[in-house]
Amino acid sequence: MVKEIERAGLPVVHMCTVVPISLTVGANRIVPTIAIPHPLGNPSLDPEAEKDLRRKLVERALKALETEVEDQTVFEE
Repeated sequence: MVKEIERAGLPVVHMCTVVPISLTVGANRIVPTIAIPHPLGNPSLDPEAEKDLRRKLVERALKALETEVEDQTVFEE
């Protein structure tokens, strides 16, 4: 579905815990996340640290949206 949305002209970021699957399905902009049960957070952190973690992931995804890519690109820290 990611590829079809991009074909329509909308950039998409695929945030995932298993990067090889995203690469296999052809996502162009990939942002690795935390863990399968909690992809966008870590409940073992205190609330403020988890908020910071989530903010960093969202900021990385926004940066990926702004970036022109030719090939599949993984946006890591």
